[in-house]
Amino acid sequence: MSTVRRRTTLVLKSVSKTYGAGDVAVHALRGIDLRVERGDFVAVMGASGSGKSTLMNLIGCLDVPSEGRYLLEGIDVSRLDDYELAFIRNRKIGFVFQSYNLVPRTTALRNVELPLIYARVPKSERRRRAEEALVAVGVGDRMHHVPSQLSGGQQQRVAIARAIVTEPAIVLADEPTGNLDSASGREVMEIFVGLNRAGRTIVMITHEADIAAYAKRVIHLVDGRVESDGRTGAAAAVSA
Repeated sequence: MSTVRRRTTLVLKSVSKTYGAGDVAVHALRGIDLRVERGDFVAVMGASGSGKSTLMNLIGCLDVPSEGRYLLEGIDVSRLDDYELAFIRNRKIGFVFQSYNLVPRTTALRNVELPLIYARVPKSERRRRAEEALVAVGVGDRMHHVPSQLSGGQQQRVAIARAIVTEPAIVLADEPTGNLDSASGREVMEIFVGLNRAGRTIVMITHEADIAAYAKRVIHLVDGRVESDGRTGAAAAVSA
């Protein structure tokens, strides 16, 4: 059992999320059971209103379940207070958003340093780690540029560097190619594939089947429930 716990990044057990009460209650998630092992790459798909954004918010500790349990690296997130949730978000989860969410008048290097500043990492160490993260995603030569001087693909690379600089247990990507052209989208997905091959655990929301195909596993949500959960050709290629 101890080996399983070490390999498991997150577990959701009978997780439900309800907003409101009575006749106006909205059941966003209904009894979700999900296990993601360390090093997995999961794509979550579903129509608008299927619950995928709610699921991502719960996994990202931006919300808590109404029912059930959520364990992240063995920590029962369901029982944490707001301060503890903020700590988990900063140390164990890296976020990548569709809109990049970079600080506009701040260099790429400084943007990537921000999570380490909040974590009170010493200046010399955070500079080194931020530089290494930017080099790892292919924008080491743009680290002193502000977002307006970067293309959309470069901005998303900076956002990925910021997500991985704290060495989180899991990287959550919400429609990471949604604002990119097809060529830039493919380049960004190849970065995720490379990170995953290096051992990063990734959970990604997407509505595009060709983007989901980069993942090892695709989960389809319908009306707040898991309709299907299966391995993709990408997983077969990795194991071959």
